[in-house]
Parts: sequence; structure tokens; C-alpha cells
Amino acid sequence: MRAEELSESIGLYIREHMLESEKSAKRMEEYIKHSDLNAGGNNYTRTLQIPKIYDRKTIETFSEIVDVTYGIFEKVIQKYLDDPEYRKLFPFSKALEELILLPVDYPIAVPVCRIDIFYNEENGQFKFCEFNTDGTSAMNENKVLDDILYMNNAWMHFEKEVPAKRFELVDSWIDAFMETYHSGKNAKENPYVAIVDFLDKAYLREFYVFERHFRSKGIEAEVCDIRHMTYRDGKLYTPTGHAADVIYRRAVTADVMNYYDEIQDFIQAVKAGCVCLIGAFKTQIVHHKAICQVLVHPMTQAVLTAEENRFIAEHLPKTMELDRMNEKELEELWQDKDAWIIKPVDSYAAKGVYAGIDYSHKEWRRIGESCLGQKYIVQEYCQPYKTENINFGKKPYEFQLYSNLTGLYTYNGKFQGVYSRMSDGGIISTQYNEKTVATRYID
Repeated sequence: MRAEELSESIGLYIREHMLESEKSAKRMEEYIKHSDLNAGGNNYTRTLQIPKIYDRKTIETFSEIVDVTYGIFEKVIQKYLDDPEYRKLFPFSKALEELILLPVDYPIAVPVCRIDIFYNEENGQFKFCEFNTDGTSAMNENKVLDDILYMNNAWMHFEKEVPAKRFELVDSWIDAFMETYHSGKNAKENPYVAIVDFLDKAYLREFYVFERHFRSKGIEAEVCDIRHMTYRDGKLYTPTGHAADVIYRRAVTADVMNYYDEIQDFIQAVKAGCVCLIGAFKTQIVHHKAICQVLVHPMTQAVLTAEENRFIAEHLPKTMELDRMNEKELEELWQDKDAWIIKPVDSYAAKGVYAGIDYSHKEWRRIGESCLGQKYIVQEYCQPYKTENINFGKKPYEFQLYSNLTGLYTYNGKFQGVYSRMSDGGIISTQYNEKTVATRYID
């Protein structure tokens, strides 16, 4: 049975066993509410009843996408490090540029990344959504949703007939993390790991999952608030008094720069090179939305191959700076609202992202004008590929089409797994009615 046939069969089974499927969905929801996927109160992961299933050929395609994209990342980052003129293409402050240019002890350009794409399963075409290097998350979300597939009645009906493989994203990241660390010249055999962020902004439960998994592998680890670390005697200390040898940086660069003066102990330790930072600040070069314009700039085209330039031209959505649009362009933006999306140049979790398709012309214009002067970009809206699914979290229980967003986890430059999100709105994100589903693949 092919992946598409399995998905259709699961949907048919649900239709024929609606009461049983409802009970199954409720069991899964209750489990999630009491799991690491509940960030507090009503803030827990929502899912749908049909998991995402891919075939081996599609997985190989994903791996090829990662290989080409990561190769481009390496060239762009190296060009930035080598060429002061090239750096001018990015809107980075002098303070951030200084952090980006700091020497790094390991050869990996981007240790962890999630490349989000709009992938059309019928023809294999895709467009990039964004590149997440800072604070790449949701590995544990994948794990838990995959773990509880045994509660899914429709899945279990076919599971023995068509065994499907899972993506392991937690322990494999720890292995990749340690591989990156030990590739450095000054690595210790048994380092102390600090998992670092602004904890009031963090996906805390996932942090503690990683802390547990580090420790289960015999690696000492501690979750730390970046503001409470102390630099003294050439070492960076955690709040519990341990000297950190290596940092797992989950603090996104935007937050680091916003609270720059409050985290000077951390900053000075990193500048002094007394602690290994994974990932280093140079990952911001491809995380920042400016990359969408830089990738098509002649200076970038000159360092890429003809094949890489064709790849970018085919798969990168058209992008413009909102504040640089003239009156005619702005009027076209207001009128042709369904063709565009507005995003902040440096944010995360889809904060401040607006899709014209979700608003009336009047609302769209009001939103767009409020973003003027606020460092926003305008990007071509890519119609997501849609698949049928059912949400037992709200009545009436009906099958409907959901937009798909496919996240390709990349560890040390290699494809590692898929993060599958869906939405019945124009934007696929937690704050915009996002649903996450388990992902499997079959041979």
C-alpha cells in the first residue's frame, strides 16, 4: 500500500467508525493535556486524526532539498565572514555583526535548522516558507505525537498491515550536538552542557526533556536563564554554580539583542571564547528574513553555481521591503491582498505575520499601513498544498481541507526528519489555529 492510499484508507475507516474515532481522539487529547506538550492551562498542542504519511521517494526528495539548501547556506555564511562589502546587504547592528564574526571552534556552519517549505505532494514542487536556525524547536512535540499513535484507532487498524517508520528527533539531536562539540579543538570528553534561553519566553517543557535526555546519555546538563549566568575567572557559570563548557543556545538572536545590556556576563564569556556556543551567532545570517533578498542579489549569485541559482529562482518566494515600496506598489499590495503576506524581518513563532487571504480589503490595508516603519517585509503568498483531515476538537465533526506546512529538520547539514503542521486559515502557526500531526514514512 502506498502512502497516499494509506492516508485515504485511514480517512475511510474514520468515516465508518466515527464514534470509536471520537473516543480515540479524546483519549489522545487528554494524554496531551497532561504531557510535556501542555505549556500551561489551555495552551497545549492540538492535533488531527489522520497522521502525515510519506513514501521513501518523498523522503529522498526532502533529503536532496536539505543538501542543496545547506550547501547554499555554507557559501552565504562564508561570504559574509570574508567580505565586508557583502555584510552591508544585511541590516545587522555593529554589536550583532561583532558577535557573528566571532571565531567558532567547530567546522559546522549551522548545527541545527528547520527548513519550512510549502510542498506539493502531487507534483513535488515546493516554495520556501522560512529558515529557522535560532531556537529551532518542536522535536519533542514530534516525539510525543508519534508515541501516542497507539491510541489512534484508525492508525492501529492498518499499522500491522503497513508498518511505518518514525523520525527520531530528540536523541539524534543530542548525538549531533555532541558530534559538533567534539569536532572542536578544545572539546572535553565529558562537558557540562547549559541549555540557555530567556526562560520566561521559552518552550520550557521541551527544554527539560532535552535536559533529561542529555543526562540519560551520561552528559551533565542544566536548563539556564541566560540572564542569570555569571562570568568570572575566565569561566561562565550556571545559576547552580557549574562552569558551562558548551552552550545549547535556544535564545533567539532577536531576544539576545533586545536584552543585550542585561546579559553581559553571557556576552563577554562568548566573546572571550571560554565556552563553546552551539549554535554560534553566524546562524543569524540565514535566519533573518533579509536572506530572502540577499539570495537573489548579484553578489550572492556570483558565489553560487548555475544550478544553485536556478534552485533559488524556482523555490524562493518574491520578497520586498515594505518601507521601500512606492505608492503604486503599495496600492497594488492593498488591492491584490490574496497574493501577499506581511512578515517582520526578524521574529519567531509567526509573531506579527499577516496573510492577506485572511482579511477583508479594508482590514488588510489597515494592518499593512500599521506595519509601515516597523521593519516588515512583503512576500509572495504561496498557496499551501491541502489534504483532508478531521478535527475532533470542535463540533460539528466534519472532514475538511487543511493547508500543509512541512518542516525539514536539519542536523549538522543532514536531513533528519519532518515536522508536519496544518491549518484551516491562511497562516500555519500556533497563534493562527495550527494543528500538529505525527509523521511517519513507509518504504
